[in-house]
Parts: sequence; C-alpha cells; structure tokens
Amino acid sequence: MTKQDRNKDFKKYLKLTNPIHFLAVGLGSGLSPIMPGTMGSLMAIPCWLLFNGLQPILYWVLMVVAFIFGCFLCQKTSDDTHTHDSGHIVWDEFVGMWITLFFIPQVSILWVMIAFVAFRIFDMAKPWPIRWFDKRVPGGFGIMVDDVIAAIFSSITVYLLTYLINC
Repeated sequence: MTKQDRNKDFKKYLKLTNPIHFLAVGLGSGLSPIMPGTMGSLMAIPCWLLFNGLQPILYWVLMVVAFIFGCFLCQKTSDDTHTHDSGHIVWDEFVGMWITLFFIPQVSILWVMIAFVAFRIFDMAKPWPIRWFDKRVPGGFGIMVDDVIAAIFSSITVYLLTYLINC
C-alpha cells in the first residue's frame, strides 16, 4: 500500500465531528497535505499561549495529563482509522512542543522559533534513542513517547543555548 493510499484510508475513516479524532489531528492542522507534523507543531504554539502563564507545578500536571490523554487519543484514532502512527496524528507534536516551550528563557518570537526548530530537528531526524522508541514501542504510548524524548533533547538544546548566550 502506498503512502497516498494510506492517507486516503486514514481520511476515509477519520471523523472530524468526533472530538477524539479532532484533537488527535491537532484541531485539523495534521490534515495539511504537506508536512503535517510541522503544521501540528506550529498549531501547538497558539494553544500553548493559553496556559503558558501557569505555575510550574500546574504546567507539569497539565503535561502529564496531556501525555496520558494523548496515549488514549492516538491509540483510539489509530484504531478507528486502521493505521499506526499516521503522520496526520499530531497530538504528540503538541505535547512535545509544549514541553520544549516550557524551557524557553522568555516569551519572544526568537525563543519560540528556536524551540520550534530544535523540536522539529529532533522529531524529524530521530537520533538514538528516539528512533529506537519510535520503532519498538507500540500503540498510543509509542506514538507519544518518541516525541516526549525529542522534547527532552530539544529542551536540553534550548537550555544550553540560553546558558551560552548568557555567558
């Protein structure tokens, strides 16, 4: 089955009126015909602005809830669309971006762009151990966990850049 056929099958079974599907495809951003993961990562930014000011403990509680809920969302949408880790499912990119954005030193276009680029590089290149988790961990947890690891690598990168700039 070609990638084009898988995309048709995915869209055939996807129901945007189903809130689970709608969230899994990143409020529709994952349906972009080009680079759906990148579009999902971009859509995560305005969503992040809604809760960016939370106290750190509440922010991390929200991240844990978003991750656990994401495991369910991604698994259910994958099951319903008869796919595994379709590129159209981008809730994992949302959570990965939100984790990375927590570590920017200030809310500015520059730092948001740095976080975005760092996350996309790690999410797309999938260096070890990200690729290992991506290939070997099944289900909704597997869909989510590689993006969380990419977010950890991205967050370290943002932190190191912050340190280097402030030296």
